[in-house]
Parts: sequence; C-alpha cells; structure tokens
Amino acid sequence: MAKQKSGGSGLMSSAGLMRYYDADKRAIHLQPKTVMIFGALCGIVILALSAGFGLWP
Repeated sequence: MAKQKSGGSGLMSSAGLMRYYDADKRAIHLQPKTVMIFGALCGIVILALSAGFGLWP
C-alpha cells in the first residue's frame, strides 16, 4: 500500500491562491451597485445626446 504523507498543509495550489488574494488588498474595490448605477447613467447620457443631435431613430 502507498504511504500517506503525514504533516503537510493541505493542497499546494491553495497557498498560491491565498498569496494572490493577500496581494489584492491595494486594489480599488467597488460595490456592484455602484457599477450598475454608473452604467445606467452612461446609457442615459448616451441616449440623451443621441436624441439631442437628431440621431434617435
């Protein structure tokens, strides 16, 4: 039978994932609601400009 390794800290790939998320602390964090509101406002502005310049169908 194969010997099981004693000790060890779990999967090797999990250590890399933890380091990746630890390095992400300096990134800009936005809430999903903020992104959705910004996108909706951009869409409204584009529609208003299209209507204002006579490009509305």
